[in-house]
Parts: sequence; structure tokens; C-alpha cells
Amino acid sequence: MSKYPAKRAQRALREVETAAVEVMRPADSFFRFRYSQTEISAVGGKARVKSRQTRLEDGKLTTETFEGDVDRTVYDRMVGDAQRYFLNQAALFAKSLWWLLPSPRNPRPDRD
Repeated sequence: MSKYPAKRAQRALREVETAAVEVMRPADSFFRFRYSQTEISAVGGKARVKSRQTRLEDGKLTTETFEGDVDRTVYDRMVGDAQRYFLNQAALFAKSLWWLLPSPRNPRPDRD
């Protein structure tokens, strides 16, 4: 601790009228957003699903959450589908870059 602690002057609290603060709705709701998150985890024979969604529309902020358990086969099928989708997208991307690769050369016959 400091040898000379800082001292602050104490001020009296002032009262605020609750009716003095008015919340106004936006005249034009040009700004909107949505945010969603889904988490799926598997332990043993069950898979746990947690989902959360937040959105701002028409000046109203709404949040929804969901939690539940599903059978492990559902989880395995979702993971398999996601892996197939990722590999298909990666293959499509790789095919779009084929023209950057050097063209195959025709081997020359050896001349003696």
C-alpha cells in the first residue's frame, strides 16, 4: 500500500426520475443481424446437441437456446456427411486449379 493513499471527495447521490429516460424505437430498422451456434458432442452411446440463436430484427433483440440428446448413430451420420461435403469441396477447388500445373511432357525416344 502507498504511504499516501489517494482520497476522493464524497459526493451526495442524486435522484433520477425514472420517467426522464425514454427508450425510443428506431425509426427505420435498417440494421439487422442473426447469429447462431450449434455444438454437437458425443460421449458413449449418446450425442448432446446445444444450439443458440440471437437476432436483432425490428428493434427487438431475441435469444433462443436449445439442448437435447440424440442417438449416437445420428451423430455418426452427421459427421460422415460433413466429412464427405468437405472432401467434395476440396476436390472441386483442386480441380479448379488444374491449369496451374505443368502439362505432361511426351517422352522422347532415346537416340543413339
